[in-house]
Amino acid sequence: MQLSSPRLRAALLAAASLTLVAAVLPPPKPLGIGDRLFPELGNPGYDVLSYDLSLTYKDNLTPLDAVTVIEARTLEPLERINLDFTNGTVASAEVNGEPAGVDSVGEDLVLTPAHAVPAGTPLHLVVRHTSDPRGRADGGWVPTEDGLAMANQADAAHRVFPCNDHPADKAYFTFRVTAPAGTTVVANGVPSSLPAARAGGAAVWTYKTLHPMATELAQVSVGRSAVVHRTGPHGLPLRDVVPAADRERLEPWLAKTAGHIEWMEERVGRYPFENYGVLIARAKTGFELETQTLSLFENGLFAGEGYPEWYVESVMVHELAHQWFGDSVTPRTWSDLWLNEGHATWYEALYADGLGKYSLERRMREAYQRSDQWRAAGGPPAAPKAAAPGEKIGLFRPVVYDGAALILYALRQEIGGEAFDRVERSWVAEHKDGTAGTEDFVRLASREAGRDLGAFLEPWLYGQTTPPMPGHPEWSGSTAPKPTPKTAPKTAPKTAPKAAPQAAPGTAPKAAVADPAAGKTV
Repeated sequence: MQLSSPRLRAALLAAASLTLVAAVLPPPKPLGIGDRLFPELGNPGYDVLSYDLSLTYKDNLTPLDAVTVIEARTLEPLERINLDFTNGTVASAEVNGEPAGVDSVGEDLVLTPAHAVPAGTPLHLVVRHTSDPRGRADGGWVPTEDGLAMANQADAAHRVFPCNDHPADKAYFTFRVTAPAGTTVVANGVPSSLPAARAGGAAVWTYKTLHPMATELAQVSVGRSAVVHRTGPHGLPLRDVVPAADRERLEPWLAKTAGHIEWMEERVGRYPFENYGVLIARAKTGFELETQTLSLFENGLFAGEGYPEWYVESVMVHELAHQWFGDSVTPRTWSDLWLNEGHATWYEALYADGLGKYSLERRMREAYQRSDQWRAAGGPPAAPKAAAPGEKIGLFRPVVYDGAALILYALRQEIGGEAFDRVERSWVAEHKDGTAGTEDFVRLASREAGRDLGAFLEPWLYGQTTPPMPGHPEWSGSTAPKPTPKTAPKTAPKTAPKAAPQAAPGTAPKAAVADPAAGKTV
């Protein structure tokens, strides 16, 4: 029978081409870019420029129908394209407008195009798939009481959508989310249009980022939410997303954000993004998370039980500080995590110090006492040990929080406050919207100090034990005085959103609060 349809003939020829290509290529395998802590995360051979994610939400127990469109550019000739993706079913894929073969190997989705793609050419990928919010406790979708949110750090974005899931490859994002009537959708960036009506009362909500973003920082919130708008410093749009039933109760906390931004800008310069806000979810995550322009918090942190106001504010500042340190300036590898968490912890501690509740010097002295123990358990701050299998959140140990803030304290002690302030401002200005690593920080600090700091910082970054603290010869990890029982940190319940530091005498809340490094505030 003669084929009379050009479209049918083209489809059959494409399928035949795929069969021939697959027959001569070796079996597909998972790839990675060689990150020391996540060897199979990320993929070589291309640079992602943008993601366009279309998601259809029904409820938080049903897989979402999804289409992910990726615009990229090849860096080398590619006979196959590996993407990170798992926890969903792939229906079909296209490479540059033609059907592509699809294989799942490990946590990689491997696309085989009909023709090899030369180096230096555009790459247009379309993947039709589902995105399953069920059954994973190690990141990705977070079911809330009334919907979903995302928590993708460190390596869980690919449990939501196909991507190059490594912070070294930042890209622009567009989110198009269809949701039923009565639900509100908010995502990173700014709305590009009003919600568009669909049949049955559903609506399509569209958001775009105005700055590149790492996949681990993506955020989509779906639920019965109230969106509270206000204006921050120099006209910065602020929008907070909270459970509608809790809006009035949470308002005093939401009103603090503008002041927090002013405080940070005085120390490191202009806020780096198009807007900011907090996303307070009725969910139990065990952590807070600095998703870009919309930081995720557990509702329980603001419940007024067990956490003094000064501590809650300092945690809010921690996540805000990440917008500069971790979001705008993104770590080149996961071993550079200390640059994110050390800086966020530094400004968290500095804010608490300014409130007169928990002095910076006291916190650093107590961190110094524990630093050798932290290094033994988790490795040096700039060369942390990998997390145990199945416990990837275990990467977020005290050594990359207070243990890393201790490096910044030592640096300020060594070069003085003025030079240190120049380091901080120059770091976020020169690497804005980019990626940077530990060697970059050492070079920049040396330049601002006017001398080579490599020999000074090396043992602080990579040593198995903690070096002497400049200006504090009386400090010692083994002989420094231990906190008295009256002021000693206590252990927080395992269900706490984040362990809080013990308040100064006379200010402790009724419920026990705990060691700042014992929990995870990412």
